[in-house]
Amino acid sequence: LPRRLSHGESVTLVEHLDELRSRLIIGILAVVLGFAVAYAFHDPILRWLAEPLPAAREGRLVTFGVTEPFFTTVKVSLAAGFALALPIVLWQLWSFLAPAFQEHLQRVVAVFVLVGTALFAGGVAFAYWVVLPRALSFLTSFNADLFEIQLRASYYYSFVSLALLGIGLIFELPVVVLGLVRLGIVTSAQLRHNWRIGVAIVVVVAALLPTVDPVSLAFEVVPLLILYAISVGLATLFEKRWAASGALPEREPLPGAGES
Repeated sequence: LPRRLSHGESVTLVEHLDELRSRLIIGILAVVLGFAVAYAFHDPILRWLAEPLPAAREGRLVTFGVTEPFFTTVKVSLAAGFALALPIVLWQLWSFLAPAFQEHLQRVVAVFVLVGTALFAGGVAFAYWVVLPRALSFLTSFNADLFEIQLRASYYYSFVSLALLGIGLIFELPVVVLGLVRLGIVTSAQLRHNWRIGVAIVVVVAALLPTVDPVSLAFEVVPLLILYAISVGLATLFEKRWAASGALPEREPLPGAGES
């Protein structure tokens, strides 16, 4: 395994590239191993992803091609394998970037990585048990008297996978905002003062996340706006505590800072 460099350690460009290559190899091997495990259990994974379908639509997934069943299974297994390997991939990425931070900030970022992993899992659970059943019930029954609605397996599994990933990423917002405040990049006063810009950025980010229709976009935008408001409130609360304990790094006030 490549050795993590310490803060301020001087190494050559070749050594940096060698470390990057080693960490990329580890990340790729983790994804390959995750894919192998997911493919070995692809049947329960496919059935689990199909469970949010309304009862009237169960067993109605169809395919239109000789190779579609195989490639759909491979695609779902690859997505599941990447999800399994994600902690290792993120850890390799963090280990490569860690030397750029001071020692005490490395511990802070490591804690935020752990919290972010838990939030991502919570977002996926929220999407699977709360959002998807309602969204699928609406989408698969809309104008059912006018259409013979059939669900194509490849499209369905792509939609579900992207929805789970997108909403899981949405739940990372609080830890991103708190991390920026904790590292001294922004302040809670700036977040409150420039809330209109924050809302605009939130809407743009939601639009860039995986979505295929206005309904799923709404299911991403509304929770994201709520999480943004919660994030600003938490940033205000924790910033006072961090400032009182002297944990915040000293920084020059940035333009635009002000009271809300």
